[in-house]
Parts: sequence; C-alpha cells; structure tokens
Amino acid sequence: MSTPQKFVQILQFETDRIDEMRALAADADQRLAGRPDGPVRRLVLKDRSRPGRYLVVVEFDSYEAAMRNNDDPDTGKFAQAMAALCTTPPSFTDCDVVEAAEHR
Repeated sequence: MSTPQKFVQILQFETDRIDEMRALAADADQRLAGRPDGPVRRLVLKDRSRPGRYLVVVEFDSYEAAMRNNDDPDTGKFAQAMAALCTTPPSFTDCDVVEAAEHR
C-alpha cells in the first residue's frame, strides 16, 4: 500500500488589511488544530516587490484530505470572511508535492 502524496494549496491575494487577515487566520488555526483533514502546515509570504500582495502555502496530508477540508462549512465561512478583506479576488493553485527537502 502506497503512502498518500502530500498536497499543497497556494493562495494568492491582495489586501490593505493584513492585520485583520492575520487575526482571522489565527482564529481559523485554533478551530482547525488537530482536525484529521485539516492543514498540516501554513506558510504566509509577503511579496517584497508588490506591496499588499501575499501568498499562503497550505500543506495537507493528501489531496483527498484537502478536498474534505474544502467541503467543510467552516472552511467556506473562513473563505468568505477572507475574501471580504481582499482588495482583489483571491486565486488558488492546487499542487501535488513531488519533492521536499530540509536543508537545516
């Protein structure tokens, strides 16, 4: 039996309300903690060349876990609240993890 392939969603958005966005995400992190289909890791990136542009990399144990998380009503509520804080509609990219390396 093979191990499920890790899966990552990349979310790109623009906002001038990043403090509110971070508070919203912190609240979601508390609700998602320990949930079997929830995210494993979240990384927030700030674009140095485009003020107000951010990328969020969210890792899941598998594509299937991510889709179950996406179907959860709490995830939908979070997405609506997040979109309301954006200056442009967020975009999503779904990725299978092909390789990962730790260097330290």
